[in-house]
Amino acid sequence: MSVSETVEVTGHLMDSGILSRILDDIREYGGDYVIERFDVGHDATDTSQATIVVSHENDDRLQRLLMRLQTRGVNQVDPGEAGVADCELDGVFPDGFYSTTNLETRVRLGGKWYDVDNPEMDCGLIVEFAGDEPSRVFTLPMADVRAGMHVIIGADGIRVTVPLSDKSSESFGFMESDVSSEKPQAVLVRQVAEGMRQAKAAGKKVLWVGGPGVVHTGAAPAMVALVNADFVDVLFAGNALATHDIESSLYGTSLGVDLAMGRGVEHGHEHHIRALNTIRKQGSIRAAVDNGVLTGGIMHALVTHDKEFVLVGSVRDDGPLPDVYTDVIDGQRAMRSKIDNVGFCLMVATMLHSVATGNILPASIPLVCVDINPATVTKLADRGSSQARGIVTDVGLFLEQLAVELVPGYRS
Repeated sequence: MSVSETVEVTGHLMDSGILSRILDDIREYGGDYVIERFDVGHDATDTSQATIVVSHENDDRLQRLLMRLQTRGVNQVDPGEAGVADCELDGVFPDGFYSTTNLETRVRLGGKWYDVDNPEMDCGLIVEFAGDEPSRVFTLPMADVRAGMHVIIGADGIRVTVPLSDKSSESFGFMESDVSSEKPQAVLVRQVAEGMRQAKAAGKKVLWVGGPGVVHTGAAPAMVALVNADFVDVLFAGNALATHDIESSLYGTSLGVDLAMGRGVEHGHEHHIRALNTIRKQGSIRAAVDNGVLTGGIMHALVTHDKEFVLVGSVRDDGPLPDVYTDVIDGQRAMRSKIDNVGFCLMVATMLHSVATGNILPASIPLVCVDINPATVTKLADRGSSQARGIVTDVGLFLEQLAVELVPGYRS
């Protein structure tokens, strides 16, 4: 005996390869399927629709499979009602909890549909009640769940919506999930610049995620110009970017290398630790700016223009800077608190923070990852950030060209 459920999916199923991945998921999870109906779009801009009967040996396994398929935008034809269970332990979801996607999500409770606040992958769904009626459904990471909270269990009563890609020739390419290494860079830069302009015109914030390569490649002046031009609203980074940016401002070096001459300088190996000590003595990056100790660089520009930044450290950090979160759970919470109203995200030269940020962003936010290493942009998409567009190129040259595109009169 087996149990089954009829599901449906709509989108560019053929050219994106999504239908093949859905069927692979069903087999890999030990299930079976029958395609009941498949309507193929006629033109390139048309969507296709498939209706599939999915089966498994028991309901628990079927529920897990349905959750997996929802990461692909697959929904039950008749979703029914969501189940709710109370959390018994702090930091532990009830058995069978619904594991979230980063897609726009709705939950059916008591015959009504509720939009889920702050869609985020790999979380649980929490229901708040006003009396006997649900008042709010939102995502919550495992570390923050508390005993007594009401948690959605199973895959019933849940629908997700995948942002559709724009197939027009002039589009930015949002949701294409490809990695560009041989396309004309000037075109890619213009597309990224236009995405940032559109976000700002809509009153949205531009989020940057950066690694120390921004400084090492000599692109810090370009990023400063972009901060000054109001195209950087929030920065997520680690200890390294801020430390080497400050080192560059104080000593003209990055990891002891003279950025103007491209070679090491005498005692240069000490510069980063001395830069750290200087800021720690001031108590914070903002205090160093206010006291005239830090007078240039990316961090100086962010503070001067009252822009937000979250620095989250790692076990390898020197110092670290006093502004760095050394507890990663606290760092995650700080990052989550800054993503409200973000309309565009640009990730440059960092795998760790790019994947971390991709994990907490809704799929509705256009996301571009720029790195010289193809593995960085590929890993981001593979981890679940299906909206990621990857550009494989030198970060320094890319940011210089982006500044030329966005900042009137800028010349490197």
